[in-house]
Amino acid sequence: MAEVTGKTLIVVPTYNERENIPALAQRLLALAVPVDLLVVDDNSPDGTGKLADELAAKHPQIHVLHRPGKAGLGRAYCAGFKWAMERDYEFIFEMDGDFSHDPNDILRFLAAAANADLVIGSRYSNGIRVVNWPLRRLMLSLAAAKYVRVITGMPFTDPTGGFKCFRRRALKSLDLDAVKSNGYSFQIELTHKLWRRGMTIAEVPIIFTDRFLGQSKMSGGIVREAIWIVWRMLLQNGLRRSPRILPAATR
Repeated sequence: MAEVTGKTLIVVPTYNERENIPALAQRLLALAVPVDLLVVDDNSPDGTGKLADELAAKHPQIHVLHRPGKAGLGRAYCAGFKWAMERDYEFIFEMDGDFSHDPNDILRFLAAAANADLVIGSRYSNGIRVVNWPLRRLMLSLAAAKYVRVITGMPFTDPTGGFKCFRRRALKSLDLDAVKSNGYSFQIELTHKLWRRGMTIAEVPIIFTDRFLGQSKMSGGIVREAIWIVWRMLLQNGLRRSPRILPAATR
């Protein structure tokens, strides 16, 4: 792995993930590189937040951010990113709490992040790498990726993916309070904001495995939000389907 310097934080939003968090924390703390874990819990009725507090009391690398109620994926990540920016983290990850994302891939993300502002884990780079999804959901995801590419011009194979690594400078360039989307379209919006500023974005292939424990948070509202958000992104970019290359000092 290419040498990287700087602290790493894994931000994991949770809502009823009690069954998964202890094992995920164990896997993250056992990685070959040191990482910290921030659990952003939306007052889970199943006690995920309390369990995360117990883990944090045992492990100084684990931190917990409690929110008063379920307010959506985007708001949870923005809260976690703000927490990270108030501290000295250089690499800030988005990661699901249900083992859909393999913790071992973090090492490859960090290697790619040595030369990128944002690293996206792609389920569709050089083939389809999705396990345990019904055909209907796979086709919906593939159609969404193509829809985003056609309208926005972004060349990425998996613009809706939720396994990402941001460099500190990338998040610092964003006004997180101005991020409007909250479901999976949040992934599209942040990537587009960085891409249209000319930031360096890399993709690494990953294997995505659907959850075995707990319930999916996918809903019709999340899909509808993603349908219209790309048009707003296009308008914000002045109907351009290419990045606005800004001077390096403003990126």
